[in-house]
Amino acid sequence: MNKDLFKLDKNSFAVTSIAKNENDVGYWLSKTPEERVLAIEFLRQMMFGYDPLTERLQRVFETAEFKAS
Repeated sequence: MNKDLFKLDKNSFAVTSIAKNENDVGYWLSKTPEERVLAIEFLRQMMFGYDPLTERLQRVFETAEFKAS
């Protein structure tokens, strides 16, 4: 994922009520479905610290010897 798509503007900051979300709906409706999915994936990776190069399923191989009875 290209993290350059989601740069933080450090010169702009506003504190608002969570009830004032009328601009959020219009903003996200103006985005394509692909852009929305990319934004969700970015937030998921930020939340869970996902790195596709290092995160793998652990593979365990174990053998057991059975004695003939």
